[in-house]
Order: sequence, then structure tokens, then C-alpha cells
Amino acid sequence: MFHDKVVVITGGAGGIGRCIAQEFEKEGAHVCVIDCAEGPHYVGDIGDKATLEDFAGQVIRRYGRVDVLVNNAPPLFLGIDECTYEQFQRSLSIGVTAAFYLAKLFAPYFTPGSSILNISSSRDRMSQPQTESYTAAKGGIAALTHALAVSFAGRVRVNSISPGWIDTAYTVYQGPDAVQQPAGRVGNPMDIANMALFLASDKAGFLTGENICIDGGQTRLMIYHGDHGWSLNP
Repeated sequence: MFHDKVVVITGGAGGIGRCIAQEFEKEGAHVCVIDCAEGPHYVGDIGDKATLEDFAGQVIRRYGRVDVLVNNAPPLFLGIDECTYEQFQRSLSIGVTAAFYLAKLFAPYFTPGSSILNISSSRDRMSQPQTESYTAAKGGIAALTHALAVSFAGRVRVNSISPGWIDTAYTVYQGPDAVQQPAGRVGNPMDIANMALFLASDKAGFLTGENICIDGGQTRLMIYHGDHGWSLNP
């Protein structure tokens, strides 16, 4: 399905991004990864404008086109008590601005039927205390998704995935950690990668501008004090 397709993935050296990259590679795609971690990929900071331009330039010089762009790199995870102005700006640069700018840089090179996939988070709709930098960036990329879908109408489909609790070590949880989720378990990277490949495929040809939450149903579980053994301990 993706044989000889050019797939660009940010933050593809580990976790969810690595799993997505591996699944595209299994399908025969040319996968171009940018990540700040050392490895056999483009090593660079996607929060830096010049780095994004150099990376995009290398992809285009080598392949001349882009079929799939996956914006996966995670922003900083800091709360209002500790997060500085500079750190908040950097989080947005990594989590939102880089996705926008890569879409802009690749705009002339997207092939017919191409796809952009943004990795948001279930935190785009719910929060824990002290998560502002991460949550704002994830909310931003979710909104960027439908904006790009409208701007790229008829040229590029743009969708996002909002993962819930995804254990990148594939740990199998028992007890409350598992059963609190309506699906009965904690997620793993394949839950996200499978959807990524579907959204990038022709099978999802009528899907654009959508945000799909993959969280085992957790954000659909209504909880009040005393429900199902839950209690509030302020």
C-alpha cells in the first residue's frame, strides 16, 4: 500500500513515532525521520527554523516529493508554577509551529492523495494540574489540523490522533490502571500506528479535518465522587 511512498516523521526515533516509522517501513515506504536523539536519521531540533528548512530541503533533494507527513514530536511537559515564558514558547515551537512550517515547506511537493497526520493528545480536551505547556501545544495542533484540512482542501487530507495513556514499553497493566479504562487495558504504540497507517491510506479517502481519540474510552467515562469506587481526596 505504501511501497515507494515518501513518509516524513518528526520525533520518529522512539516511542510512538518509532513504531509508526517501523510500520511504514514494513510497507515498503521511504521513511525520513527527524529527531533530537542520536541515530541513523536526521538529528536536529525541530524548534529551530533553520533546521526545519535544512531537513525539508534534504528530503526534497533526495525524493522530490512527500506522500505522508506525520507531526509527532512531543512538546515540553511543564506547568504554570515552573514553566517560564521561554519554555512555553519553545513548547509551542516544537508542538505547533514546527508542524505548521513543515506543512508550508512541503506544500508544493505533496503528491495527489497525500496526507498529513498530527499527533495530538487526549489532553487537548482534558487536563491534570501543572500541564500547561504540553496541553496548550496539543490543543494547538488539534486546531491546526482542521485549519490545514480546509486550506489544503482537494490537495492533502489532514487528520489528527489524540492518544490517551500509551505505554511505549508495552507494559501489561493489571488492576485499577487497566480496569479504569473502558477498553480494559492501557494502550501501546501499535494502537496509534495502526490508525496512522489507516488515515494515510486510500481507505480513509473521505476523512479529513478529523481528530480521532484513541484512549480506550477513558475520556468518555463520566466520574462523580462515589462512582465505581472513585473518591475525591482534596
